[in-house]
Amino acid sequence: MIVPRTRQLTMMLVYVGRPLLVLVLYDLAVVVAYQVMHWNWVAMPHIPLALFGSAIGIIVAFRNQSSYARWWEARTLWGALVNNSRSWARQVTTVMMPLNDAEAGELKVMQRRLVYHEIAYVIALRQHLRGLEPWQELVPLLSERELSELRDEKNVPLAIQQQMGALLRQCQVRGWIDFAHWRALDNNLDDLVDAQGGAERIKNTPMPKQYDYFPQLFVQIYCMLLPLALVTNMGWLTPMGSTLVGFIFLALDKIGRDLEDPFENTIYDVPLTAITTTIEINLRQLLGETEVPQAQKPVKGVLW
Repeated sequence: MIVPRTRQLTMMLVYVGRPLLVLVLYDLAVVVAYQVMHWNWVAMPHIPLALFGSAIGIIVAFRNQSSYARWWEARTLWGALVNNSRSWARQVTTVMMPLNDAEAGELKVMQRRLVYHEIAYVIALRQHLRGLEPWQELVPLLSERELSELRDEKNVPLAIQQQMGALLRQCQVRGWIDFAHWRALDNNLDDLVDAQGGAERIKNTPMPKQYDYFPQLFVQIYCMLLPLALVTNMGWLTPMGSTLVGFIFLALDKIGRDLEDPFENTIYDVPLTAITTTIEINLRQLLGETEVPQAQKPVKGVLW
């Protein structure tokens, strides 16, 4: 996620990139053809630019609104994951009680395993959504046996939840947790699954192709018509006016396409690394640990 502190015109121009450069060269070619070569037929001053621009603007704005809704829903779902992760750790560390002093150490180990599984879960989900391998980051959190059980799984975060449910059941059988608290924790797992399902739905359901193809096509056609309609009145200044207006439409078109998939592991994504690191810090501190990871900070204006 881009988090610039200041407006950076250079980055904005680079953001549009090649299409903007092609537009500038095209504008110059039209001006040279009209002014130098006297090809008057290239001028089309009667094109209703305002009408076309308004219609295309509405289409692009509608597509961008849909793209941003996907991005914001993804961020909302991960906000739910943050809240449920904290609730899980709080309940695990406060409602479980040993039957006698001899079991206190064993219960503490189990509580640590349950919280570490939750940390492993959000990390595995992050990697799952980004299409990356999670194993290196899971090694400090899970045992060798637990890791080996996960390596053949297609949905690693879901398999980790299965392990969490089994551990929770062991706690109830041992009498460390009563049925009411077990039910609350199990409901917490259900909420985590709901959030995961929502994130996977966004990841696995791309925007309809028409939403991507037609707005982009309309913007390109409009940018081609701009200098033809402006060259009669603006002359040599046509590239300035045409490029400025074209830049706005090209930028809007690219913004919508960049926001379509918030889990693509690009600089425009929801900052999953920062969110999962925050969860890990919070949960480790709830366990009483003092050695925790450093919070993620923006790197060159990007928070991952």
